[in-house]
Amino acid sequence: MSKIPYKIYLEENEIPTQWYNVRADMKNKPAPLLNPGTLQPMTAEELEGVFCADLVAQELDNDTPYIDIPQEILDFYKMYRPSPLVRAYCLEKKLGTSAKIYYKFEGNNTSGSHKLNSAIAQAYYAKKQGLKGVTTETGAGQWGTALSMACAYFDLDCKVYMVKVSYEQKPFRREVMRTYGASVTPSPSMETEVGKKILAEHPGTTGSLGCAISEAVEKAVSTEGYRYVLGSVLNQVLLHQSIIGLETKTALDKIGEKPDIIIGCAGGGSNLGGLVSPFMGEKLRGESDYRIIAIEPSSCPSFTRGKFAYDFCDTGMVCPLAKMYTLGSGFIPAPNHAGGLRYHGMSSILSQLYHDGLMEARSYKQTEVFEAAELFARSEGILPAPESSHAIKGAIDEALKCKESGEEKTIVFGLTGTGYFDMVAYEKFHDGEMTDYVPTDEEIRAYLEKLPKTE
Repeated sequence: MSKIPYKIYLEENEIPTQWYNVRADMKNKPAPLLNPGTLQPMTAEELEGVFCADLVAQELDNDTPYIDIPQEILDFYKMYRPSPLVRAYCLEKKLGTSAKIYYKFEGNNTSGSHKLNSAIAQAYYAKKQGLKGVTTETGAGQWGTALSMACAYFDLDCKVYMVKVSYEQKPFRREVMRTYGASVTPSPSMETEVGKKILAEHPGTTGSLGCAISEAVEKAVSTEGYRYVLGSVLNQVLLHQSIIGLETKTALDKIGEKPDIIIGCAGGGSNLGGLVSPFMGEKLRGESDYRIIAIEPSSCPSFTRGKFAYDFCDTGMVCPLAKMYTLGSGFIPAPNHAGGLRYHGMSSILSQLYHDGLMEARSYKQTEVFEAAELFARSEGILPAPESSHAIKGAIDEALKCKESGEEKTIVFGLTGTGYFDMVAYEKFHDGEMTDYVPTDEEIRAYLEKLPKTE
């Protein structure tokens, strides 16, 4: 067989026309969202007060394996999809490994990340419903950037609450959002009642995704003609992101490759869930087996040190309760550079799969993550986002194990986006100012003791 090319591209007509819903193949379905007042499963009617109706239907659908992608969304996808699957020959050589390393690169659009895959879908359904606009939160800014682009495309208003530490660290990401017409507010803010409450209880806080979600939800439900949209965690988001894994599997099939190990960074679960969904489906159906590894920051270790329990999805406790691996909705991570991975919980789908032993998880400190990012940049010529660099670190470690054992395993990881708006983080790393804060057991226990009682 001839040498596999550096980049494996699909043809335009090979872009998937359906999303894959991994829940259809799960024996143990993710637990339902609970109404925080009644502790009963949320009904479609209740959820439609916050989310678009079509998205609610997707959120609650545990049984339909494939869902058609509307033509308007497919037309938008064709502007930047299919994205390349890249053989990391240079990184392999640098490591001296016997492993084959591939990465699915999702940074080839202006938002710089995979987030656009779901942003355009959610904006489409909001426009279809006749809404005026949407509200959302963003951590590192990739989701807010993607949503602002999608809303501009469909002529929707977009209100973004950006975690304060990221708002201050990443002014250029903020300005891209404003260029596309979004309003951007540092969170927590004095614009909402929940924001005022959080500031009163935690003066000087640098914020968290949980805080920003609370503000965005309050703004949506109190503003006529608006709904809330979310960039990760929810079932509907993992559904939209399945296009990543579907393309990856098609590309691997074209070159006759089958991965042994699939690795993704994990914050709320959108890219990891999207990347692994079709492979996990094969595993669930007993057709193939894969090692699937989630990589998270040691500063926000929901999988590796959290508890599988019902918890609020937001710090202000205004959202439904989700059963997930969580550190507690009050947990506010250190203001480090893990960016969009600084969420206190994890997707209910991925949480259930992890709980059932179908995937692994590990955490890394941020300096070792940036060491991996720098090695990758110098080898492969792409400056990775801090989030993506967690997966890079995981892939490097697995490749080095192969070097020691002589095994010729195939490793696939998700390169979720570029780090060109993250230069403050790289500056801190190069200047030796980056620290490796890891929460103590006592800190985590204090938040877990406050989990809501649902039984």
